[in-house]
Parts: sequence; C-alpha cells; structure tokens
Amino acid sequence: MSYTGPDFDPPPQRRSRRGPLTVALAALVCGGLLGWGVYAATGGTDDKGEEAGGSPSAAPRTPSPAASSPTAAGSASPSAEGEEPPASRTPSASAPAAAGPLKGKVVVVDPGHNPTNVEHTAEINRQVDVGTHRKECDTTGTSTDDGYAEAEFTLDVAHRMRALLEQQGATVKLTQDRDRPFGPCVDERARIGNAAKADAVVSIHADGSGAGNRGFHVILPGSVNEGEADTRAIVGPSRALGERIAGNFVRVTGTAPSNYVGGGTGLVTRKDLGGLNLSTVPKVFIECGNMRDSKDAALLTSGAWRQKAAQGISEGIVSFLRGQGSAR
Repeated sequence: MSYTGPDFDPPPQRRSRRGPLTVALAALVCGGLLGWGVYAATGGTDDKGEEAGGSPSAAPRTPSPAASSPTAAGSASPSAEGEEPPASRTPSASAPAAAGPLKGKVVVVDPGHNPTNVEHTAEINRQVDVGTHRKECDTTGTSTDDGYAEAEFTLDVAHRMRALLEQQGATVKLTQDRDRPFGPCVDERARIGNAAKADAVVSIHADGSGAGNRGFHVILPGSVNEGEADTRAIVGPSRALGERIAGNFVRVTGTAPSNYVGGGTGLVTRKDLGGLNLSTVPKVFIECGNMRDSKDAALLTSGAWRQKAAQGISEGIVSFLRGQGSAR
C-alpha cells in the first residue's frame, strides 16, 4: 500500500531563510528556558493515527525484525542509553501515581500509529468521521530508509515519557501499547484523552518528508466548530502547551525547528487532523524529526537522542501543567 497518510492535504513545504530561522530558534530557546525557570522555581527537578505533516509521497516500509527489536536502531542497555526498564504493569495503564508535583494530573501520551497496522490495512483504511470530513481510521506511518518504523519510534518515546512523568507524580495513560491488533482509529484516540479528562495530551510522531527537510514541529489545533468537532475551548491552552513543548525540545535536544513548515517557528496550526479536531482537552502533535532525511534519521534511531526527546517533551508538559495550569 502506498503511503499517503490520512491527514492530507499537507501544509505547504518551504525552506525558511537562515535569518528568520535563527531568530525563531533563539526565541524558542528563550521560551524553553523561561518555561524551565517557572518549573524549577516551583520545585521541579533538573491522529496522527494520522500522518500530520511533510510529503505524502513517502512510502511506509514494513520494519525488519532487527528494526522492530526493542534493542535495535540505537537502543542499548539502560545504563548506556537511559532505556526505561521493561514494564511489568498492564499495557496502556499507568503505575500508581508517585508523590510529586504532578500528583493528581492526568497525561495521555498517544504513540502515533501501531506497529501491527501493516498487517491490517483493510481495517485502518476504513473511513471515520472527524467532524470536518471523513478520513482513514489510521495509517501505517513512515520509516527510515533503513526500515526503522515510525510506529516503533513513537512507542519507544512514549515509554520513556511515561517513566519520566510518573516520576513527577502524574497519572499517565497510553492510547495504545502494542496491546491491540491495529489502531486505535484517530477518532478513538481523541476519545481516550477526553474520557480520561486529561490535563494534557501529546501525540508522538516522526515525519516522512523529503530528504533535506529537517527539524521538529509541533502541531496545534485550529479553531473548528463543525459536526462533532469543536476545538474553540482548547485552542488557547493547546497553544500554551505546544509553545512549552517546543521551547523545551529545543533546549534539551538541541534540535532546530523545521526548515520546511512553520516558517522557522516550530509551530504549525492545522484544522484537518481528527485527533485534534475531536479533542475536548488540551492536545498537540509533535513531529520529532524527518525519518527520510539521513541526518534526522541518525538522531531518531539513537536511543540516547530518543531519551532527550522524551525529556524535552515531558519537561514541556510539566512546565505547562505547573506554570500555565490546565485550562479546559
């Protein structure tokens, strides 16, 4: 099946000039440091089942056994790469919340796609209602040229985020943890966050754009009020969440904002993503990098870098929940 992704038309791709990118990067770093300052001052420690951005031409690849292995693609031992120890709890469920600054807060982490979607193409191609239109239930996601699947990447980062956020006392729920044959569909992903009354939801992805397109971007919900979709109440808090994540992601990973969408800001607003359109709680997507660019792929396949990515996203969530609150 050719990869088109369920959430296109994609945003226009263009390269930002070096000047605006440099200014935007500096602003994001300052924003990240400000967010971290708020966090530290208050006592902290140091749908896309949907392919949300980039080029629709990138074809998915069934991950090779080596690429699908938990220790593949740069993941090493816990001591070497900061790997999360194997979970002993029921998949998708959080461990009992620890005492910490986020005790009482609920965070839903949505690992984009599902590693076994490739075995259920008929099911994930069925149409679901996302408010503004109908679209595919889910997609297989993209992969690096060497076959490391986006769905493996997103689960790995989600596990790392869960461990970090639980250390802060948050209750963490995953929308899927390789515990179902496919999906969930993009509409169900939104409902999981809504039903949990989540204080923040983050959908984890990696893009499948063209070579030379590099960097991360955070996707924010636009104002939508059509059919079952009504994002008007969450546009503001979702932007605050996205800005905190973007700033901390720059600071922790050292990765620059996307050079092909967002005009160098690292932020993109969209109204065509079911996972955002149907959310009633603050939610954003993050494309952590472009799997089809060799330099970004080298980062995405590194366990050490994935730990930094999880830390940057998690610290953005913590900054939002402690510094901005969780308006609904």
